[in-house]
Amino acid sequence: MATMKQVAERAGVSTTTVSHVLNNTRAVSEDVKERVRTAMAEMRYIPSAVARSLKNDKTHTIGMMIPNNTNPYFAELIQGIEDASFKQGYNVILCNAYDDTRKQSAYLQVLMEKRIDGLILVASGADDELSSRLQHQPIPTVLVDREVEGVQADFVEADHEEGGYLATKYLIGLGHKDIACVSGPIDLLPSRARVEGYLRALKEAGLRFRLDYLVRSDFTSEGGFQAFKQLLAMPKPPSAIFASNDLMAIGGLCAANAAGVRVPEQLSVIGYDDIALASFTTPPLTTMAQPKYEMGALTARVLLDRVAGPTLPLRREMLHTELVVRQSTARLA
Repeated sequence: MATMKQVAERAGVSTTTVSHVLNNTRAVSEDVKERVRTAMAEMRYIPSAVARSLKNDKTHTIGMMIPNNTNPYFAELIQGIEDASFKQGYNVILCNAYDDTRKQSAYLQVLMEKRIDGLILVASGADDELSSRLQHQPIPTVLVDREVEGVQADFVEADHEEGGYLATKYLIGLGHKDIACVSGPIDLLPSRARVEGYLRALKEAGLRFRLDYLVRSDFTSEGGFQAFKQLLAMPKPPSAIFASNDLMAIGGLCAANAAGVRVPEQLSVIGYDDIALASFTTPPLTTMAQPKYEMGALTARVLLDRVAGPTLPLRREMLHTELVVRQSTARLA
């Protein structure tokens, strides 16, 4: 790889002049600029982003941390973030914690060493070390879906309580009274909020909440499969199940099929997120659609506004979910 010194020698200028052309830090004649750019092109010179950041205090790079990229929900969120960032001249470095708080902490250190201009964080559960690190290494940060205790930052989320409420209310409107909920981990805000919406809809309709109809698992198809298997083996199984994400609902469809339970004739199933795969399950999955791409784009804009204006008031943005009716739900016979 060519060096700045080699470029300077070919252009017949000093390395300082090459630096000024790269960073636009001093007036340089058009003739000299052209010679330097021609030399860089001929030698395929690639400037060091780290070196330039030391001069300009900007890398035009955003760091993003997600809990687990096996969940398709994050793919659309990331796409929105990348598209909005790219439009404003920023690149995105993506780190995946795989729901491991130790990896989360280690990757955060890596991102800081890369001198990122800002951080987008979907936290992997509670972590005291994460909270301490973010407080002692202040950097423009936007939290998505999950707040971190003790960290004052911009926050973007969907209305999970509303989503859980609307999903359950829809099932009640179909005549179901024995409605179970397969929830995500209790320590995650979206999980708790969706359950709160489920409980609110039951209470509003005068339906009794059964503790054994609330099963907690993780946000995976395997977790959903095991939770549905448990519910369908009960002496009086539910006639409808609200799953807190589509992956769990898809695992649940497999569990119902394995148990010989027909969906939606014997069991109505509704998911949450509206991932692309939800349209192609058997039967196609009714779900609560989160505005994933829009949320990602908004998150990027909020972060770049924070990078440009560190003293602006903190923002809390909430987006709404929407019911998408497909063929996994039906009126109770």
